[in-house]
Amino acid sequence: MVRIALVDDHSLFRRGLKMLLTSYSDFEVVAEASSGEEFLELMDAAQPDVVFMDYSMGGMNGAETTERALERMPELKVISLTMFGDNAYYSRMASSGAKGFLLKDSEFDEVVEAVSTVCDGGTYFSALLLESISQSLRSVEGLPIDEHDMLSDREVEILVGICQGLSTQEIADRLFISKRTVDKHRANILEKSGCKNTASLVVYAIKNGLVEV
Repeated sequence: MVRIALVDDHSLFRRGLKMLLTSYSDFEVVAEASSGEEFLELMDAAQPDVVFMDYSMGGMNGAETTERALERMPELKVISLTMFGDNAYYSRMASSGAKGFLLKDSEFDEVVEAVSTVCDGGTYFSALLLESISQSLRSVEGLPIDEHDMLSDREVEILVGICQGLSTQEIADRLFISKRTVDKHRANILEKSGCKNTASLVVYAIKNGLVEV
């Protein structure tokens, strides 16, 4: 059973999402909050596994709430919800440690897939959101022209696998190398790109034209 918390300042949206989630036998909604501050107060008692986090709320925004929550509960999986694909929002949530990214009008099957993916240790991106982010990033002037030169061909291959949601073992099997080698390359990619986590790596890859979405 996956214990889920909902953090959104629109009660109607929370109610609708709760109804959908509780219709799924493997999910239990254990907490609701209308603000980041409220969630931080109740999270220790609720002990959620996954939290659906709105970004734009009165008071503390979703990124700051995510950072503070993960400081106290590092194993918590945060899925960010938004009505827009703004680049600044996306990068901020990725840097804060969110593992999943969904638009609020996503189909329920996609919501279920996002929960399953983050619980398995992966990172999930809505296809529509990725497309929106890709278009936004590539329309901005002054982006680095050839970031590919920073990474080796093998590192680019591994980065593409990461962006496709493959596990370390799946990447290793695809490239006929060991998991340890994949982990070493991933660490090098993080260092070279200045990214903190997988979600930030996906933004980096799209921004620099290393993957197509």
